[in-house]
Amino acid sequence: MTYTKPLKWEKKGLIFKPKGEFSWSKSHAQVPVVDYLEEENIIKVYYSTRNEEGYSMPGYVLLDGDNPKKIIKIANEPILQLGELGCFDDCGVMPSWLVNRDNGEKWLYYIGWNVRNTIPYHNSIGLAISKDGGESFAKFSKGPLWDRNHIEPHYSGTSCVLFHNQIWKNWYLSCTEWRIVDGKSEPRYHIKYAESIDGINWKIRGDVAIDYKSPDEAGIVKASVIIEDNTFKMWYSYRLFKDYRTSVNSSYRIGYAESQDGINWERMDDSPLALSVSNDELCWDSLMVEYPHVIDIKGKRMMFYNGNGFGKSGFGYAQLIKS
Repeated sequence: MTYTKPLKWEKKGLIFKPKGEFSWSKSHAQVPVVDYLEEENIIKVYYSTRNEEGYSMPGYVLLDGDNPKKIIKIANEPILQLGELGCFDDCGVMPSWLVNRDNGEKWLYYIGWNVRNTIPYHNSIGLAISKDGGESFAKFSKGPLWDRNHIEPHYSGTSCVLFHNQIWKNWYLSCTEWRIVDGKSEPRYHIKYAESIDGINWKIRGDVAIDYKSPDEAGIVKASVIIEDNTFKMWYSYRLFKDYRTSVNSSYRIGYAESQDGINWERMDDSPLALSVSNDELCWDSLMVEYPHVIDIKGKRMMFYNGNGFGKSGFGYAQLIKS
């Protein structure tokens, strides 16, 4: 596929990394989820942070709409608490997508975390709803929207949800297996597609959107989809099975794909619309780049993303420019 516009991402740098001043936020600003508040010209970025025990909870920062590196406010308490003991989110709550409803509600899709015995963790998808413009959120239910079943035998994770042509569309992480790699159990996951008529009850058919390129590829996660010129455009992160935590050759990169129907996609990871690591070894995103959220703000296309340590180094952004 050829490109009619010579575009590329220009990295603008790190925006935010927790300083550890809050007991619930000692490290990480993982999986940025972006909401542009147009009337206030404020960019609100939700993220997942961790306490001393490693449990994840969601916070947010408010950024200047004209200068996203200018922080206006940092949340001093989490917007959602851990679930009740034994529930699907009693070990972690991680935002993954936000939908602004026509009725003024904001629907925040999130990942619930459990610690396991035979494997390190289990994920499933939850929903929280705000009726006051995002000031507060309440969980839709104690249980997940869906969990393991005969189509999804392992777990489901990050969601990207759009309401398009009267259909709710969801591109979500789907774990397909666990393998023992260097003595540790490691998950393998790619991106599947589901539909709904109400955003709550999802028809899970096992439709694969972004599949593995090779037997060595292991992690395809965090779809961010926009629809432009009747074309679906997706950004996502992908990595290999081995040494992805420590090797720059195996760690996360941000890929790009296009589709005409939202289901069948062409991966174009070598395009200038993808994103790689920084060359400076001391840079916050020199080892990996992952978990993109792409959004248009005031005529500018921006990508908010994580760098080294799966969000431990914080999140920053890049802007699409003419090369």
